Amino acid sequence: MLNFLWAGMILLGVAYGAATGRIEDVSNGFIEGGGEAVSLCITMLGIVSLWTGVMEIARKSGLIAGLKKKIAPLIKWLFPDVPPEHPASEYIAINLIANFCGLGWAATPAGLKAMEALAALQDERAGHHVTKASDAMCAFLVINISSIQLIPVNIIAYRAEYGSVNPAAIIIPGIIATTISTLAGVIFCKIKYKK
Repeated sequence: MLNFLWAGMILLGVAYGAATGRIEDVSNGFIEGGGEAVSLCITMLGIVSLWTGVMEIARKSGLIAGLKKKIAPLIKWLFPDVPPEHPASEYIAINLIANFCGLGWAATPAGLKAMEALAALQDERAGHHVTKASDAMCAFLVINISSIQLIPVNIIAYRAEYGSVNPAAIIIPGIIATTISTLAGVIFCKIKYKK
């Protein structure tokens, strides 16, 4: 569906440019936009590599295990169907910690692993492959998307890349917005869990 949406917008833009005699501007926009996209990807690749490495060091050093023990009651409350000793619990903890620190892209690998582990747990309980998402998978997705961020590193990097005078000005509004969205997500999930 999204492919059709993007294709439609591109075709509409090209058609409008041709109809108004500004097709050269459309061509220049494609070239400049492509260059900016590559530049941004290279910048973000460095940031993602750095923070993914930091999270891996934290995991191997035992820091993540220590933090996981501290947030274990929260994880148990958010995901009552997930046993604390299950691998999904560790991946959920890593994802939540990385998201809290504002390392959204560094949290993605742990999020994918958490979903795989939650799917395996569901299949294990059912005794066969299940194609429907479990309550824990849905709750994890909602909380992952809305997660509270202390310092939104990725957004600060975007703002710095595009010449913001104060890239870190987003911190306080980001904390407020993500706190509200996470609370709304948790309340929604808890209501759905009861149903």
